[in-house]
Amino acid sequence: QVQLVESGGGLVQAGGSLRLSCAASGLTFNNYGMGWFRRAPRKERAFVAAITYSGGSTDYADSVKGRFTISRDNAKNTVYLQMNSLKPEDTAVYYCAATNIARTVKTQRLYDYWGQGTQVTVSS
Repeated sequence: QVQLVESGGGLVQAGGSLRLSCAASGLTFNNYGMGWFRRAPRKERAFVAAITYSGGSTDYADSVKGRFTISRDNAKNTVYLQMNSLKPEDTAVYYCAATNIARTVKTQRLYDYWGQGTQVTVSS
């Protein structure tokens, strides 16, 4: 079956960096667009970043533009989220997801598969 497994979360000070990884199995990875979402405390899960199956197109939430970078390595079946200049408001559980839609996708219901999430905590 399809599995998406996130890793790389942790505790970091404001201004620091983390790189999240999401390893996919059970699907033809280079046929799927990938996305990152996050659920902050007391908030609904929200879009963070997306990348097309080839990596040729990306999209970001306004709150992370210029600080976060999504990328993928199709040879390793892995998608990454490089997070720089982290802020306390970036604290959340981060989820990766896979969609068979060709363009970048911000809408959660259009994703077919989800990981279990990894906690990111940014201290002030």
